[in-house]
Amino acid sequence: MIRIATRRSPLAKWQAHHVADLLRAKDPGLEVRLHELVTKGDRILEVPLAEVGGKGLFVKEIEDALLNGDAEIAVHSMKDLPAVLAPGLAIGAVPEREDPRDALCSPRYKTLAGLPRGAKVGTSSLRRAAQLKALRPDLHIEVVRGNVETRLRKASEGLDAVVLAYAGLRRLGLAEHATYVFPAEEMLPAVAQGALALEARTSDGPTMTRLAALEHPETRIRIEAERGFLARIEGGCQVPIAGHATVQGGRVSMRALVASLDGTQVIRAERTGPAAEARALGVALAEELLSKGADAILRECEGKIPGLAAPKR
Repeated sequence: MIRIATRRSPLAKWQAHHVADLLRAKDPGLEVRLHELVTKGDRILEVPLAEVGGKGLFVKEIEDALLNGDAEIAVHSMKDLPAVLAPGLAIGAVPEREDPRDALCSPRYKTLAGLPRGAKVGTSSLRRAAQLKALRPDLHIEVVRGNVETRLRKASEGLDAVVLAYAGLRRLGLAEHATYVFPAEEMLPAVAQGALALEARTSDGPTMTRLAALEHPETRIRIEAERGFLARIEGGCQVPIAGHATVQGGRVSMRALVASLDGTQVIRAERTGPAAEARALGVALAEELLSKGADAILRECEGKIPGLAAPKR
């Protein structure tokens, strides 16, 4: 019997059931149970994630369940995982990635360009907010928290649109709400967006072996590049960062950016290298961005409480 630690949101439980199905497909006699938890990120919904800790808010309680022996596996959205995991834990497998792009959802407007001047757009992500401001400085960006269904509802309750991860919409059968899917060249996705992390105790050999059968090698290469970038670029404060890697013919290509909170500065870089050196490529890409001025953006936000800037007039 395997216990999977998961958050209680509909998307988190979908992901946990999906992993349970993958495990049972490899071992039809396996019993799988969900160990549902409420994380700090689920409890604090009134303020932006960056103001209360950013990455890790949806992780600690779930990792504690692993460390305490209350579960054998934790299923996370990979983009929620900090660059460094808790001691004694490891990512045992990375299944095949879902579409990592972002989606605009609006009951009235079909595209970003079609939004009227001064439109109100909801997001909980500093990364999305900064890129939206860079594309459309006139927009009013409003903080919207909650599960996918809650945020979709708010698109018709005072907002003109919300921007969500397309992967979540697809997984929940809500893809028809996406009126526009941003090309990665237009809005760079979050590091590891659309990927799942199957975490377990490093000392639990049988579970690590079981998880290894669910590994998707191409997705792992992409994630290694993106998380290598994250590990090097992530500073002591929350800043809008993005990274997206692809693999073709044994080589990995990655785009990345660091932006100011108001989107007036966006520093970009791109690299290609051998897939076997994916993590090193991500680190090198971070170094390049830092040398091009991303370090100044990181320093500028040191000690500040991040927030969303007012629109340009």
